[in-house]
Amino acid sequence: MAVTKLHHEFHKIDLDKGDWKLPEGYAPDSGALELIISGSLDTENKKGSRTRIMRFPPGLATHEKIVHDYWEEVFMFEGDMTVGADENGEGGESFEGYTYAVRPPGAYHGPFRSVNGCYMVEIHYYDPA
Repeated sequence: MAVTKLHHEFHKIDLDKGDWKLPEGYAPDSGALELIISGSLDTENKKGSRTRIMRFPPGLATHEKIVHDYWEEVFMFEGDMTVGADENGEGGESFEGYTYAVRPPGAYHGPFRSVNGCYMVEIHYYDPA
């Protein structure tokens, strides 16, 4: 399998700057943003890996479960998130930073909401062929 990430020694990541973009699957008015910090994920050909930082603004709420065909590891390092809310954003289990999840391909997760916003490091990858 080809290497999909370049060698990067320790370097500062400025969370106030950078090339933040709307993540795939999020509404433009959601306020959710991603900053890709390494690699790339080719969902069409089902290969690659990427590491990104996700930023949810205060008050973000999703209303549907999410599922994808790649592995996902998530480390929330700041803020709060409620996982498993209903379609109205109610209920679920609340967490604060330093919280970790790993999800295999096909695992449904969400909906989510964040009262105060949060930052997460996410690693996405396909199993080697």
